Amino acid sequence: MTFSSNFFHLFYLIQPDNTPAIVVFNDVIMKNALLIYPEYPVTFWGFKHALKFIHCKAAYPPLGLLTVASMLPADWEVKLVDLNVERLQDKQLEWADYVFISAMNVQRPSAKEVIQRCKTHGKKIIAGGPLFTSDFSEFQEVDYLVLNEAELTLPGFLQDLANGTPKHIYSTNAFADISVTPVPKWSLIDMSNYATMNIQYSRGCPYDCEFCDITLLFGRKVRTKSREQVIRELEAVHTAGWHNEIFFVDDNFIGNKPKLKNEILPAIAAWQSRFRIAHSFNTQVSIELADDPALIKLMTSAGFDKVFVGIETPHEDSLKECNKYKNANRNLISSVNVLQNGGLEVAGGFIVGFDNDPSSIFDTQVRFIQRSGIVTAMVGLLTALPDTKLYQRLYQENRILKQSTGDNTDFSLNFIPRMKTEELMIGYQKLLITIYSPKEFYARIKIFLKEYNQTRRKRKPMSFFYMLAFIKSLFFIGFWNKSGFRFWNLLLWTLFNRPWLIKNSITFSIYGFHFRKILKMNIRRMRSASI
Repeated sequence: MTFSSNFFHLFYLIQPDNTPAIVVFNDVIMKNALLIYPEYPVTFWGFKHALKFIHCKAAYPPLGLLTVASMLPADWEVKLVDLNVERLQDKQLEWADYVFISAMNVQRPSAKEVIQRCKTHGKKIIAGGPLFTSDFSEFQEVDYLVLNEAELTLPGFLQDLANGTPKHIYSTNAFADISVTPVPKWSLIDMSNYATMNIQYSRGCPYDCEFCDITLLFGRKVRTKSREQVIRELEAVHTAGWHNEIFFVDDNFIGNKPKLKNEILPAIAAWQSRFRIAHSFNTQVSIELADDPALIKLMTSAGFDKVFVGIETPHEDSLKECNKYKNANRNLISSVNVLQNGGLEVAGGFIVGFDNDPSSIFDTQVRFIQRSGIVTAMVGLLTALPDTKLYQRLYQENRILKQSTGDNTDFSLNFIPRMKTEELMIGYQKLLITIYSPKEFYARIKIFLKEYNQTRRKRKPMSFFYMLAFIKSLFFIGFWNKSGFRFWNLLLWTLFNRPWLIKNSITFSIYGFHFRKILKMNIRRMRSASI
């Protein structure tokens, strides 16, 4: 760093009460901040093998760190290293005065490696995000733990840092007003490394599922950004050069339906009308979206064509066990059909391992998934995340075995299930083998294609990389694969019956290739661990 004895720098931060706070850095002309995003392990959720088809290194950029970058002092030099797209080099650490790390639970092993490297290089570490917020006691070697939401805790840390009196932990029980959250600093990344860009409209979820940690981290009150903010953030992504799919990372995008209907979706649709070919959007919603045809139409008109829905299980007693009452007492398959007929491709999250799951749950899940036409069906084992109601209940029952890995598809349990463990693991393995097998997987794609009513907005032509992915799929899936005939059968069926959905057929085929690769890896790992 460079110092000057008579230099004072001012910059503004927004306080929780929305008043600007002046932070004065005495004698410091510039600080070098290196933002590091730890690596994700190879999982079903990461789509590693699918990304290779489109020459991308990661699915999404680290939105949290990009937003934090916009909260740092204007004259700080800021760089970002996403370990999912590049290696961390010693010269990058040598350049840094401070290292900022944000991570989720599943990134724990990589985060610990990063922390050790920073310590070896004598660097001060500032850590935040879900991993450190939920389990900060495990990371006492971190110099400064800036927990919870950065809008509330980061200004206090920066103020103390400027005064030379930083504390070890900054935390709060309050929730931030995200109407003052700045636009992420997109200039820090190379967008070509990613399959999708992401933005956030809301935080919090009105529901309180027993196994979920969202309400712990973000509360049950749904906090939203203004329509001006949303459009400003979309414009920033577009101006930075991204003209493809954008993921709204909200845990429940429809948590505030009136505002969505009256302000946000009409504004997004108007913004989209500026472009000859509009962006496509995807997000996460709860199943009751199927009860609101008007909202479905507004979403598809604005450009949404995919939604992730936490279906969890078709078994009523298990739904009630985990407080998933919004999914109970309804025909879940009919709800999925309504969404897909309305133009929203449904990806579904499913769970086995509930106390009320009978021995037949595995066959029940298979039948449901096949009949629903949910191609991207992500089935995981129930996991007790730290401090959730599930964790607290199982702890009281002396059933917690170990810390959660954060990956509910890695064939590991961190609690003692009611069902015999061997029966649960064998049934789970059989379930995955069945739904990802070429026969069932391609049959499910056809069910989806038959019922999916794609909105008739102008479709984006295939890009160079997508054409390359198509050519690769012909070789790796069509020719060099025992089940290649099913791939060709799907393509021919699509061309003759739903030719405008050929891109969906190719994409799903690549997903299936990825799922089977990960499944084989996990089964090998599980069998090696049991020897």
